[in-house]
Amino acid sequence: MDETIDWIGRRVEKRQFTQHVVVNVAKLVNAQSDAQLAESVRACDIVNIDGMGAVWGARLLGFSVPERVAGVDLFGRLLAYAAQSNLPIFLLGAKPEIVEEVALRSANANPGLQIAGFHHGYFWDDEYAIVKQIRASGARLLFVAITSPKKENFINRWRTELGVDFVMGVGGTFDVVAGKVKRAPLWMQRAGMEWFYRVIQEPGRMWRRYLVTNSKFAVMLARAWLRGRFERAKQIS
Repeated sequence: MDETIDWIGRRVEKRQFTQHVVVNVAKLVNAQSDAQLAESVRACDIVNIDGMGAVWGARLLGFSVPERVAGVDLFGRLLAYAAQSNLPIFLLGAKPEIVEEVALRSANANPGLQIAGFHHGYFWDDEYAIVKQIRASGARLLFVAITSPKKENFINRWRTELGVDFVMGVGGTFDVVAGKVKRAPLWMQRAGMEWFYRVIQEPGRMWRRYLVTNSKFAVMLARAWLRGRFERAKQIS
């Protein structure tokens, strides 16, 4: 987390455009069959892992992943950074009453935070009008709370016209910040059970998503692990 904040801060200070994304099990699975989503993820300048399943999978395959960087936590840290650095932000996504509440709570929690603007996530009949609004706002940091793959593809499609220095998709973060959805207790987060807590809160919407994507990810992981063992054995022989 600290490394991410430092890296983003240095790029923003230099006015280097930075496109950020977090990946989890669902996004990794969906990117296998969604070429546009995969392209949008690969186009990003920095990728964090948000989801213990993806962290454990990466470690199993031999990658060094020190910790999970949850999008909701990173959002909070970046708001504090923006307030301290006098960097205006723009909030995009969720329902009108939700994004308005997020703007209010974010300003209250971070004295001095400049909110250049905010807009709900139902604007697909005229995307360019929203892009122009963001650019005209003078925002330096943009947070997009729209479901995947819409947010990743929207960001990647308009990246050169948004006029911001940093843009990040934050998924369901606005619902958490606004108090609509409760976050799992810390022990469940550390145990990798945050997904289960979400299923309990929204069983009708979440159970199938996690059942299907988690199963597919397990198969993907097993194949990658076996492929790695086969390749190592081949090198030794």
